[in-house]
Amino acid sequence: MILGKEDKFKSIFESLKEQPNEINMFSEFLKTYPEEWKQLKIIFSKFNRSKNFGKTIPLPKPEQSLKKEIRIWLKSQNDN
Repeated sequence: MILGKEDKFKSIFESLKEQPNEINMFSEFLKTYPEEWKQLKIIFSKFNRSKNFGKTIPLPKPEQSLKKEIRIWLKSQNDN
């Protein structure tokens, strides 16, 4: 859902002074890329409004989704 997330996560990772983890990378993402964060929330909001009554399609909240992507990215960095 995030265009160029590899580059964005890498730049955040390199800019952090403390030990990078899911929480501080999430906070830094919100500060560094407010437009991307806004788009994630807009997409989530549009999706929720478009669902038919009684039909549920699980879509994680933007916070959960971004944290999961950061977690996966951090794990891939540790594996290398």
